[in-house]
Amino acid sequence: MDPAGRRALLTGATGGLGRAIAAELAAAGTTVLLSGREADALERLAAELPGSGHAVLPADLGEPGAATALAAAAIALGPVDVLVANAGRPGTGWLPDVAEEEIVRTTRVNLEAPMLLARSLVAPMVERGAGSLVFVSSLSGKAASPRTALYNATKFGLRGFAFGLRTDLAPRGVGVSVVSPGFIRDAGMFAKSGARTPPGIGTSTSAAVAAAVLKAIRADRAEIVVAPPVSRALSHFATISPAIAARVQSAPVGQRAAAAVAAGHAANGDAAAPADRDNR
Repeated sequence: MDPAGRRALLTGATGGLGRAIAAELAAAGTTVLLSGREADALERLAAELPGSGHAVLPADLGEPGAATALAAAAIALGPVDVLVANAGRPGTGWLPDVAEEEIVRTTRVNLEAPMLLARSLVAPMVERGAGSLVFVSSLSGKAASPRTALYNATKFGLRGFAFGLRTDLAPRGVGVSVVSPGFIRDAGMFAKSGARTPPGIGTSTSAAVAAAVLKAIRADRAEIVVAPPVSRALSHFATISPAIAARVQSAPVGQRAAAAVAAGHAANGDAAAPADRDNR
C-alpha cells in the first residue's frame, strides 16, 4: 500500500525508534497520529514533522482499557489506514524477582495493546478493502535469551498473533507485517541499557528500523528482520533448534550480556518504565 495520503496511528512515538518511524512516515506523505505517555513530547514531535494534519493522542497503554480508548480517539479523527504498534517495555530480569504488576503491565503493553488496537481498527480497513498493520517485534520473538523470559513471551506471542492475523486478512486487502530488529545502537531499550553486544554480533540503526516499517507498509512483507547477518543467522537457527540455542545462550558470554542488559534497565528504573518506550 502506498503510504502517501494515508493516516497512520503510531504507538511509542516519543522514544528513539518511534521518532525515527514518525519522521519516515511523515516524509512519505503520511499523516501521523502520534501516541505515547508524554503529551508535551508528542506535541514537540508533531511540530517537527514535515507535512500537516499530524495529531497527538496521549495514552498509557499499561492501563486497563487504554488501547481500546486510543483506537476510538484515533477513529474519531477520521479513517485510520495504518497501525504501527511500536510501544513496548523491557520485561527483563530473573523471573522470581519480577513484580506481578510488572508482568501484567509488560504483557499488556507488548502484547494485549497491539491485539486490542488491531481488533478495533481492522474492521473499517476490511470494509475499505485496504489497510496495513505493522507490529514492531524483536529478534527476542525468534530466539530466547537469559533473563528475558517475560519479554520473550510477549514478542513470541506478538509474532504468532501477527502471522495468524495475516492468514485471516490476506484475501481482504489488509496487510499484516512484523518488523523484528536485533540490537539497535542509537535508540531503544538495548541502547538505553548501556550494555555491549556479544563479540561479532553487530548492531543496526533506528533509521534502518524506520525504513523497514515503510517497506512493510508498501510491500506487505510478512516479516522484515533488521539485523546484521550473524544475528539473523543465529535467530533463524534458534527457531530450528531451540534446545541447542538455549545451551549456547546459557554459556558465560550469553549470561554476561544478559546480565548487563538487565542491570542497565534496572539502573534506569525500567521496572516502572513508561509505556511508550521503544521495543528491543
